[in-house]
Amino acid sequence: MYGCCEDKACDLSALKERQGAVLKVVLVINAIMFLVEAGAGIAAHSTALLADSLDMLGDSIVYGFSLYVLTKNDRWQAVSALLKGTVMAVFGIFVLGEAIYKILYPIFPVAKTIGAVGVVALLANSLCLALLWRHRSDDINMRSVWLCSRNDIIANISVLVSAVGVWVLGSGWPDIVIGVFIAAVFLRSAVHVITNSVRELRD
Repeated sequence: MYGCCEDKACDLSALKERQGAVLKVVLVINAIMFLVEAGAGIAAHSTALLADSLDMLGDSIVYGFSLYVLTKNDRWQAVSALLKGTVMAVFGIFVLGEAIYKILYPIFPVAKTIGAVGVVALLANSLCLALLWRHRSDDINMRSVWLCSRNDIIANISVLVSAVGVWVLGSGWPDIVIGVFIAAVFLRSAVHVITNSVRELRD
């Protein structure tokens, strides 16, 4: 009689448990950072911080749904990936609208707040990326989750660049430009994830 460790079904169950534990941790981290960045973004009048906070909110929703479909079949996981891509696209469009509003009604952002919160967000997302790294190729569900986390790192570094630009140039334009850049990253990843998920659903 084969032991549990030699049983493929048992191995798969153990893998799902590990994935679930990681998803719960990154979900909590992203939910907390959404509240921190949203509050700081409003207080500092920063498009870049607001964009990053919305990314955190989107990821929290994504991770929650990923937990739900963790033990579902491939079709459900493809549906989950499709939802993630849609969320990224919606937030990308929202940030573009926010940037246009700031161009029409300029408000000078607070560079110190942007920089300080940006560093905290970068550390938090680096931890998330490290936790998700080993699961990035498990399946389409975990692959799309890892892509979300990778985009977070890009967004965090962009926020720090924004803070430096605002401080050095004494202008709000770096914040607006970085906000648009983050939106572009959202939309590019959204197209990639949606395309792959639609292909999986068709197959």
